[in-house]
Amino acid sequence: RGVVGGARGCSTGPRPRLPAPGSRRRAPETPASRPPAPPNPTAPGTRVDPARAGSLVPRGCRPPAMEDPGAGAIIVALVAVAVLLALAAVGGFLTGKAPRALDPEKYLDFPLIEREEISHDTRRFRFGLPSPKHEVGLPVGQHISLRFIDPDGKEVLRSYTPTSSNDDKGYVDFVIKVYRPLAPKFPAGGKMSQHLDSLAIGDTISMRGPKGHLEYKGRGSFVIAKPRKPLQTVRAKHVGMIAGGTGITPMLQIIAAVTKAAGDNTKMSLIFANQTEEDILVRDMLEDLARRFPGQFHLHYTLDRPSAGWGYSTGFINVDMVREHLPAPGPDTFVLVCGPPPMIKYACEPAFEALGHSRWFAF
Repeated sequence: RGVVGGARGCSTGPRPRLPAPGSRRRAPETPASRPPAPPNPTAPGTRVDPARAGSLVPRGCRPPAMEDPGAGAIIVALVAVAVLLALAAVGGFLTGKAPRALDPEKYLDFPLIEREEISHDTRRFRFGLPSPKHEVGLPVGQHISLRFIDPDGKEVLRSYTPTSSNDDKGYVDFVIKVYRPLAPKFPAGGKMSQHLDSLAIGDTISMRGPKGHLEYKGRGSFVIAKPRKPLQTVRAKHVGMIAGGTGITPMLQIIAAVTKAAGDNTKMSLIFANQTEEDILVRDMLEDLARRFPGQFHLHYTLDRPSAGWGYSTGFINVDMVREHLPAPGPDTFVLVCGPPPMIKYACEPAFEALGHSRWFAF
């Protein structure tokens, strides 16, 4: 009842009213007495003012944009914003850059898609990003926080620097040494490394980032951002590096970025300390870079327990080692250190003080 053109409740006029009892019936209109009819907007040749087009539709049958002209503009604007945000999230179309997988404010889950046993206690773990077009979104010099909940319901957090870069789309790689329980000094072993080693393909790990206080901007320029301190920019022509064990990964990240950047002529010298020759992580990658860039990257090792015929240094980092294999202190020199705290406190710091290295940074 009252359906016109398929829209319920949208009749084109009021219903006929019956005369009240006892009232006089109005005389019927004649063609001469009727007022002129309004133009039929659907008649051929009829011109309708666009500004009055909405008034030709009965009120209550009009869409919101026709009832309130401002509502139409709001709806269009909201739809446009939603579309642009969706495009930015899915494909990074607003900036033309690859979308970033990491979120600095919250942990996100990433699935394990590949693993490789590099040695008896070292693994390469590859985690998939949301799409093949995604990059991890990690500035050079920074790292990622990994998280899981242990069987006791406790949160376990560790930070790692990936061996892959933003140039690698769709995945992120970590080379990690698995620390097994070792009594009495390390009875529980490495909780995170053992958890990662237990993951099956398809299992996930939570990640958040980027995080860190140092970022390499290219061409020998570093920005250091520490809490409650102003940003500090350090520029160097020659960067010295000392790494111990798994502390090699941020150094590798910087070395790789420098050597593949056109026009970056920054020189780098690295001392890499380990216990045994089998403990040397990413050795093939480092020696490949040293062969390909002999005038730009110098590589040296030291071992606590070398095998017979070892051709590099033996023992802890010391003054003579730093003097021989790192650049001399000066305004164009900057030294980076990453490794166990005892190595930094009892080996590196005394050597730097003795030689006059004041421009150095520990990850």
